[in-house]
Amino acid sequence: MAYQPSFTAAMLVIGDEILSGRTKDKNIGPLAEALTAAGIDLKEVRIIGDEPSVIANSVNTLRRSYDFVFTSGGIGPTHDDVTADAVAAAFGLPIGPHPEAYRRLAGHYAARGIAFTEARQRMARTPEGAELIDNPISIAPGFRIDNVFVMAGIPAVFQAMLTAVLSALPTGMAVISVTIPCPFPEGDIGGPLSDIQARYRTVAIGSYPRFDEAAPTTEIVLRSRDEALLEAARIEVEEMIAAMSRGAPLPSLGQ
Repeated sequence: MAYQPSFTAAMLVIGDEILSGRTKDKNIGPLAEALTAAGIDLKEVRIIGDEPSVIANSVNTLRRSYDFVFTSGGIGPTHDDVTADAVAAAFGLPIGPHPEAYRRLAGHYAARGIAFTEARQRMARTPEGAELIDNPISIAPGFRIDNVFVMAGIPAVFQAMLTAVLSALPTGMAVISVTIPCPFPEGDIGGPLSDIQARYRTVAIGSYPRFDEAAPTTEIVLRSRDEALLEAARIEVEEMIAAMSRGAPLPSLGQ
């Protein structure tokens, strides 16, 4: 099976509370896992504050560089929830109440006997022409403009919205991975592992040190969309480890 390029994505995490350390991000990992499973490569993550101009500039940069952009945070009811306005500015669009979003929110609060205040009405505002992203957790929807998906920062809501989004996106070829335990530290395997990587350009080879045993060891992870090349690279890595364990000269593989 030949290697095929896939779709690319970026994430924009928005919130002063993330940058201050008050709130710990819990959305990057689930997004990365979900995109990987869908065959979409997450290429970049930016964490920025609640500054409209910075949000707008970041959205414009990322949406022109990647197939999809996912944002989290800043679409709530308070004055510092400025993401919707910033995204509208990025696209040069007016912003106002989305009729369907307004209907959903009004019905939600009416059914609970809760006042649909001006602050709560803010959550119905979207750029003109936006498509809604369903929110089965707390009703207030996210929205999509072109290739930008604007979602909540609350992890449960973000993940529920993400499920709705991914079901409608085109998917690429999934990445296959294999993990190989290595008894040597990274400093010992760096050279020969680099040689193997040079022979397998479409196989991503990563090394991850481990320090939970008597001596430092390494996990070597190989990732590719090409199953045959992944298997060939795996064999070379295992033969490299075997040769090092015997103290033998490393074989000239793939030459």
